[in-house]
Order: sequence, then structure tokens, then C-alpha cells
Amino acid sequence: MALIDLSKKEVHCKIVYYGPGRCGKTTNLLYIYNAMSERAKGKMLTIETKGDRTLFFDLLPLNLGKVSGFDIRIQLYTVPGQAIYEATRKLVLKGVDGLVFVADSLRVRQAKNIESLQDLQKNLMENNINFSEVPLILQYNKRDLVNTPIPTLEVEELESDLNSHLNTMAFEAAATKGLGVFETLKAISKLTVRHVARKHLMAK
Repeated sequence: MALIDLSKKEVHCKIVYYGPGRCGKTTNLLYIYNAMSERAKGKMLTIETKGDRTLFFDLLPLNLGKVSGFDIRIQLYTVPGQAIYEATRKLVLKGVDGLVFVADSLRVRQAKNIESLQDLQKNLMENNINFSEVPLILQYNKRDLVNTPIPTLEVEELESDLNSHLNTMAFEAAATKGLGVFETLKAISKLTVRHVARKHLMAK
């Protein structure tokens, strides 16, 4: 849930980028981080795991103006996609205000996309978070590979696999080139701020 700092009149919203391993979550955030001015971003933080593997939980506050007199700041996180980090994924989802599910367009990753979305729903439930109440945007990444010899999924297949029950916004992207990255960020930021304002600020 959003952190409300009454002394600073700030609301901190937490957006988590979720998806299977190597789908492009960190690539999205690195592109955003490198494109933003120094004044608009905070430090990028890393967390060391016991296995000596450094995972990037990309923390990026963005100033989005005021809502009900409060400054809104967005904190962006990624979660590690590999199966052995399930406990870490669950921990990062605590207090989430908005979600971007990054799907891999490679055909060989089709089952992993579906499995990861199911994993997200399960981890939210175990955190006592209602999946249907959290703002969610889908991003179909690696669309730049469509016209290459590498087998890729059609958007219609991705929609059928992931969005048939969600009926949410979905963006095509090529995160390594920055295509669709900021469109995804703007969409989830707007939904999240609206959700947080309605839930925590408008009632005050």
C-alpha cells in the first residue's frame, strides 16, 4: 500500500515489474533510469542475495505533480524471474500499488509467460492482496524480433494466453531499444496514481 508521509506531504507509490526470467524487466527500468534527468530520479539500489548474486531492485522516484495537495512519487521495482527466487518475488510484492507484467515474445517462452502470470496471482493472494484490485498493465516485449528468423508469438497469441480474462491495456515493446517503454510507464503510473488517490487521499 502507498506510503503517505504527512510531514513532507508526499505519497510514495510502489510499482513492480513482474514476469519470467530474462523477459526484459530490468532492461525496461535501466532504459527509464538512463533516460531520466538526474533531478527526476533517485539512486538505483541493488540487493545482495545469499547466493552472491546481485539482483536489481530498481528504485526510481518520479515526480508526478500533486494530488489533493500531496506530491506523488513513483518507486519502480523489478523482481527476479528465476524459480529459485520465489520467496524474494513474494517479498517485493508486499505493499504493491501497481503492476507491469512483462511477457516474452519468444515462442519458446510461451509456457513461462503463463506460468509467471499464475505465479503473480498466487503470490499476491499469499500477501492478502486482491489481484483484481491492483492496477495492471501488460507489456509484450521483444517485438523487434518478429521479423527475424527467431520464432516469436503473434500478439493475438499473447492476448489469448494472458489477457483474455484480464481485459487490460497491453503495449508492444522492444525494451533494449526503448520502444514502448515510456508508454507502458505512463499508462501504469496514471492508473496507479488514480487508484492510490481514490483509495487513500480522496476519502481524507
